[in-house]
Amino acid sequence: MSINDLPALSVLRTKMRWHQERQSVLSENVANSDTPSFRPRDLVAPKFDQSGGVTGAMGALPMLRTSAAHIAPAGGSGDSFDQNKKAGFETRPAGNAVNIEDEMLKVSANQMDYAAVTQLYSKSLQLIKTAIGKS
Repeated sequence: MSINDLPALSVLRTKMRWHQERQSVLSENVANSDTPSFRPRDLVAPKFDQSGGVTGAMGALPMLRTSAAHIAPAGGSGDSFDQNKKAGFETRPAGNAVNIEDEMLKVSANQMDYAAVTQLYSKSLQLIKTAIGKS
């Protein structure tokens, strides 16, 4: 079995590639912050199953009433948690919807997450090398 075939390392490589692609998408959003009619974009985070493979997106998380004494959700839309509280965005008169502060927060969070994943990847490789006696 090759080191490249290990599921944990495959997951980390996939996550690093996703962070790299997300960084380019977010930088395009920042670069086009003054472009008329530009809408910001973002990538959907990959979901992983138990074996380390990427799965499809999860559905809405339904609320559960464990007792009849609990308050029932009001209306038909109250049966699941809101997945994206900032679904709407503010559009300037030129039609641009990029909020530079939000984009910069996403960029810095993405950089920190990428640094954490790369450090975990290098520590995993170091651990494997130690286990097989090559360090």
